[in-house]
Parts: sequence; structure tokens; C-alpha cells
Amino acid sequence: MSIDSDDAWEKAQDELAAAGRSDGLPLVPPTPERIERMLKPHGFRRDAVVAKLMPAFADATWRNIAENAVMAGCRPEYLPVIGAAIEALAVDEFNLLGIQTTTGSATPVVIVNGPVAGAIGMNAAGNALGPGNRANATIGRAMRLVLQNVGGAIPGVGDMATLGQPGKYTFCFAENEAASPWPPLHVERGYAADISVVTVVGASGIVEIVDSSSASAEDLIHTYANSMLIAGTISMSGFIGGGEPLIIMPPEHAVFLSGAGYTKEQVKAAIFETVQYPLARLSPYVRARLMASRRVLDAASVASPVRLAATAKDVMIVVAGGVGIKAAYVPTWSGGTRAVSCKVPAGRA
Repeated sequence: MSIDSDDAWEKAQDELAAAGRSDGLPLVPPTPERIERMLKPHGFRRDAVVAKLMPAFADATWRNIAENAVMAGCRPEYLPVIGAAIEALAVDEFNLLGIQTTTGSATPVVIVNGPVAGAIGMNAAGNALGPGNRANATIGRAMRLVLQNVGGAIPGVGDMATLGQPGKYTFCFAENEAASPWPPLHVERGYAADISVVTVVGASGIVEIVDSSSASAEDLIHTYANSMLIAGTISMSGFIGGGEPLIIMPPEHAVFLSGAGYTKEQVKAAIFETVQYPLARLSPYVRARLMASRRVLDAASVASPVRLAATAKDVMIVVAGGVGIKAAYVPTWSGGTRAVSCKVPAGRA
């Protein structure tokens, strides 16, 4: 669908909503002129398929990605980041079909690293997960609109979430690389520091972690670890937090831990070793079901505590935010998903 005139804003909103294109918020009418302005700076072939999206098994082309980017309120310079996110979502291990159709609250989180984040004005500092930044807000929204309007995740039809979550409107931020004492996420994942990369993570929610009292690194790590002991996030594979949990850590905590001699890998290892959920704390039925699954898999110890992940390397730590000691724990979808990273395409820009 396209709108040929800018004159009737309210009519355009009604038409877009009636066509099932809206996320419930007002949309920028996707006129041909606006779509062309979105595409023109980059030189992407309009009919080139970026990814095949579930559950509709539909091709996401640069043209229909641009259309949804217009509706979301994006600037043209954001388009390559959105395209990289869409490409990453379609990689098998992300399990887009499961995330799109689950009755759970799963939604993709977009994490941006490298020079592009600063170039397009993304917020990695104060309120990085909240409102106030056009790039963060509209890139995440555009991705969600593509998943709905191209991928078929229409609420109540393809998207069967029991409750959903606010992150299904938009969940996008940049890592605060300048304030971090550690290598950023994309470098950990094998990219050079000067490469622009998008990483998508299948998030099932968010939990705030607050600790302004700990006087030692060990005490602070204890707070992080015990904030993650949530029985309702145990995955089908038997891990807490979906098996690849994400910690969004404020710079003050990261600098404190680094100053105490901890590398990021050591923080991950310490959290991994601390997070152990005793089976006795689970309900009898959940405990019996988990133990039965372990017997089938020939687990080394059927009655051992539930762990956070298969290895400490599976724990993700991203430094973001501004002044303060408020962190976030983001458990990943319990149905099975893995984070995926893709390089941002350059186009002609």
C-alpha cells in the first residue's frame, strides 16, 4: 500500500490502520516520494531480497524495508542499520519463527556497535533504553513494523503473545563503547573495532538491577547473579534466562569492576559460577519434568542445580547508560534463540 498525497493525514492513519499496517501509534504516510528519499542515498537495489521472514515466509526487500522505515519516522541514514537487523533476524539460530509466533513476550533487541552508532546520532548514554532519541526509537520501531507487515507477526494472527511487552514497540540502543573499560560486544563476536555491526537478541523481558551499597567487586557480582535467579525464565533446554542472557551494565559498574582487576570474561565467569538454582526451589511438577528431560539427555547429574547457561561465554555483557548504578538483566526467550550479528552494509553512503 502507498499513499499518494500528504494532504489528508487523518485519512491516511485510518487507511493504514484498516489495512493492518499500524502498531497503534501514528504513522508517517509512506508516499512514493518519501520512500524514494529513504532509498536514494544508499544505492540498494529496490527488489533485492534482504531476508525471508517468518511466519509468512515472505521476502523482505529494500523497498518494503524502506516503506516501513518511512512509516516508523526514520531518517534515510538509518536504513542500512535496519537492513542489517532484518538480515540478522532471519539467521536460523535466532529462531524468528518461534519468537514471532510464541505466546510468550519475546521480542528482538537491536544492539548497535561501531562508527555508525555515532554517525547517525544513536544514544548509548543516559536513558539509552528509554525515550528521547529518534534513531534508537525509530530504528527499533521500523524493525518491528517490518516483522509485522512483511513477516506476518500480526497481533492475534501470527503474533500470539499472551501479554506482549512494551519492547515490542521498539527496543534498540547503542553500546557506550567510549565509557566502557572492556572490548565492545561486536569485537567479542569477531569483528574489528572500526566495523559497524548490529546484534539482535531475543528478549523475553527486562529486570532492573540496583546496587549502590557494595564495597567490593565480589559483592557487586553477587547482586548481579542473585538478581538473575528467576524460575520463570528457565528455558526448554534447562537454563535460567534462556541460556544466553544479556546484562546491560552502566559504565560506573563496569569501571568499578575493571578497577578491581576484573576483565569482562572474569565477570561473566563469576556470575556464571554464582547463579545456581536448586531444584528443591522449583515446584514439584516443574522439578520432575526438568529431571525427566535430563535423564533423556543423559545429563551428568540429574539433580544438579539449574545453571545460567552452558558456558560462561554464553553470558552477554553490554555497557550502556549514563550516570548512575542502575543495570538491566534481559533474559532471552526460553523457547530457544541465539544472538546473531551482521555487518551494516555501506551502500553508497
